Amino acid sequence: MNLANKITVFRIVLIPLYLVLLMQYSAAMGYAAAVVFALAALSDALDGYIARSHGLVTTFGKFFDPLADKLLVCSALIAMMHLGRFPMWGVILIVVRELTITAFREVAAARNVIIAADKLGKLKAASQMVIVVALTVPAVPYGHTAIQAFAWYTVAVTIVSGLTYIYNNIHVLRD
Repeated sequence: MNLANKITVFRIVLIPLYLVLLMQYSAAMGYAAAVVFALAALSDALDGYIARSHGLVTTFGKFFDPLADKLLVCSALIAMMHLGRFPMWGVILIVVRELTITAFREVAAARNVIIAADKLGKLKAASQMVIVVALTVPAVPYGHTAIQAFAWYTVAVTIVSGLTYIYNNIHVLRD
C-alpha cells in the first residue's frame, strides 16, 4: 500500500474518532472534533496530490478516495442532524446525491469508464467540508444567519453538481 492510499485509509480511521469526540457534548471535545474533521478534510487534498504527482494512482485509490470522502461527510452530517445542527431534509438530499453518484460511478467503472471529478464537484466537496467544520465548532450556532445561508448553499451546490455530473456523463448509462 503506497503513501496516498495510507492517507486515504487514515481518513477513514478518523471518522469514528471524529464522531466519538463530537458526541461528548463538551466544548473542548467539540473543538477537538473540529480539528480531527479538518485534518481528515485536508488529507483528501493531500492524498490526491501525492498520488498524481508521484505516479501513485491505483485502483484502490480510485475507489476508496471518493468513498472515504462520502463516508466522512455523510457520517458527520447525520451526526449534525442528530445534534440539531443541520436539517434532516438537507442531510437526506446530500446523502441521496452522494449514493446516487457513487452508484453512477460504479456503473461507469463496470464499463471501464473512469469519470473524474469536475470543478463543481470539487466546489461541492469543499463546501461540505467547510459547513461540517463550522457546525462542529461549539461557538458557532446553527441558528446564525450566515451559517444557515451557507448550509442552504451547500445543499444547493451538492444537488446541482450531482445533476450536472449525470447530465454530462449520461452517455455512460446508454447501451
